[in-house]
Amino acid sequence: MDCYERRQLLLDTLSIRRFDTIDNLAAEFGVSERTIRYDIDYLSCSVPLTIIRGKYGGIKVADGYYSSRTYLTDEQKTALVNVINGDTPNIPVLESILTKFSMPSN
Repeated sequence: MDCYERRQLLLDTLSIRRFDTIDNLAAEFGVSERTIRYDIDYLSCSVPLTIIRGKYGGIKVADGYYSSRTYLTDEQKTALVNVINGDTPNIPVLESILTKFSMPSN
């Protein structure tokens, strides 16, 4: 498993558990604690992770964040709010929402 696969699996694991310790994650993934720390540093640039220090410390994922979920961009959210309010729809943005969230057609 390369570092990108490990980091994605680490993120998926944390998204399910919501909290775990560095030593537990290192043992589970078969890498050093330092490697897990590097991975957490890397992931925290784009994912809301909190490092809790101390005896009962570990890595916590922010409430409401899940790696398997797809989120609207600010532009998409604004476009939907405008439609709800009866404003003129931004068709390209609405099409991007359909593309992003629609089930693939056969």
